[in-house]
Amino acid sequence: MEYADLHIHTDASDGLLSPSEVVDWAFKKRLRAIGITDHDTVSGIDIAIKSNSAPDKLEIVPGIELNTELDGKEIHMLGYYIDYNNPWFLDILKRMQKSRYSRAVTMIDKLNHLGVNINLKQVEEISKGSSIGRPHIARAMVDKEYVDSMACAFERYIGIGGPAYVERFKLTTEDAINMIKEVGGIPVLAHPGLIADRKAIVKVLNLGVKGIEVYHPKHDPDMVKYLFYMVKERKLLMTGGTDCHGMKQNGQPIMGSITIDYTKVLDLKRAADLAKK
Repeated sequence: MEYADLHIHTDASDGLLSPSEVVDWAFKKRLRAIGITDHDTVSGIDIAIKSNSAPDKLEIVPGIELNTELDGKEIHMLGYYIDYNNPWFLDILKRMQKSRYSRAVTMIDKLNHLGVNINLKQVEEISKGSSIGRPHIARAMVDKEYVDSMACAFERYIGIGGPAYVERFKLTTEDAINMIKEVGGIPVLAHPGLIADRKAIVKVLNLGVKGIEVYHPKHDPDMVKYLFYMVKERKLLMTGGTDCHGMKQNGQPIMGSITIDYTKVLDLKRAADLAKK
């Protein structure tokens, strides 16, 4: 049986591995397909595709993860098989990147006023020219020994409600779903197990989502069972993956530790082909 990990981040957003390193690990893990799903950017997709030496053995699924908001709750939406070169789509993402940059500048300024003396240049060096996110700021804080861990940085300073937290660019969940559909992609609700209120999950599904990420590291067996039921009841597509950001355990990233059957990838592709007709 062949397997796929459809939720992977590269250093084009907040991952530690370059797209080519992700591809190398995918071969080592003997995966049949991987989804490149960076936050609010598609700049890592072509690099991953070009670095794939055996496309007949490893499929790169072009994707994205959009951060959205619904009724004050943070909802993440995955999009698969998107037309990632669509000029209209790229223009929206560019505006979102500018907002991310401004947000990072403001957050760093707030940290400075709190006695945490990191600067934008340090954060940019960590992000390696990719879209700056809170994890890059957290890493800078760890490097400068203001906190012991990235988790501590979020808990004490830059998490929601923290003294240096700054609101993100607000994209509604419905708008994100429509954006993904507009560029021929399949909108999939990311890690719904992180949404505390199951009524909110149902509300998102009612907005026209075409799939659910059933398998995720933070989904317990009860949540998987519930999501599997929702897939069957609503005739939705099913995805899964590690949400790998490149952090290593026992010398290797978690990529491939949670997978789905490759046939589910074929289902996604067929649905995307139909959507583009």
